[in-house]
Amino acid sequence: MNSDTAQVDDLQLIALPSAVNCTDLFVRFTLSEWSLRPMVEETSRAACQLVAEKVDDADPKAPGLVTVRLLVSGDRLVVEVDDGTLVAHALPLPAGLTGSSVPLPRRERRRSRAAERIAAEQPVDDGAEIGHEVMQRILYGLNRDHD
Repeated sequence: MNSDTAQVDDLQLIALPSAVNCTDLFVRFTLSEWSLRPMVEETSRAACQLVAEKVDDADPKAPGLVTVRLLVSGDRLVVEVDDGTLVAHALPLPAGLTGSSVPLPRRERRRSRAAERIAAEQPVDDGAEIGHEVMQRILYGLNRDHD
């Protein structure tokens, strides 16, 4: 992210066909939140095409992760898709807009009240990690639904 970048949002997905639909939802939500609704259709088409290409190239028996990133930088909106090899597509912002003039939300990393209540009731093991075996079972279960 360079100094001209005003906002970034990303989503990590498993390289399965469902990633394309998730990408569409992610783009629609993010651009609505960023007040860039006129760019939704074109941006969604570009992002979904890039993700579909990554999904097509992925090994269906062991799909990897795909990161979809949207960023407003200078006078353009950039779609990046990365699975180890980064591809990007830049779209011009509507006339008269720059990254600094787009009314962007600023998010705080904050838990919901329900999450805070649950956390208070249960001790958290900060050293816990998802093991390789657990991840393999998750990926196998997701992949099994698409065979």
